[in-house]
Amino acid sequence: MIITKGLIIATPHIERIMSGEKTWEMRSTATKQRGSVALIRKGSGQVVGTVEITGCTEKLSRVQMLDEQRRHRIDAADIASGVEDNWNRGWILQDARPLVTPIPYRHPFGAVIWVTLDEAVQKALVLAGHSS
Repeated sequence: MIITKGLIIATPHIERIMSGEKTWEMRSTATKQRGSVALIRKGSGQVVGTVEITGCTEKLSRVQMLDEQRRHRIDAADIASGVEDNWNRGWILQDARPLVTPIPYRHPFGAVIWVTLDEAVQKALVLAGHSS
């Protein structure tokens, strides 16, 4: 299956996902998206890897956030203080795979979470062995 969507993630979170250290991407809303998506390093103009989205948690309490810290890697002090209260839904990730060479993409104005990848980027991901 060809990857058509890219998920924008800031540093250092994207590096933690690609290393396998972080398996939940915390967001303020749920996602219905499942399957392979490209990983876009925020502000770089580049697709740097791919990952499978396999599910999404319900809204988590602070206690649940602390219990699941090994999955999302949010600092315990930030959870306890309430700084991270808005980011309480885990997008469940697996099989993160960095690209050997990042692929440039055109970032549409206003895109904050998702980008629809153009055909050239989709083909480049297939050539790089990153299709499902």
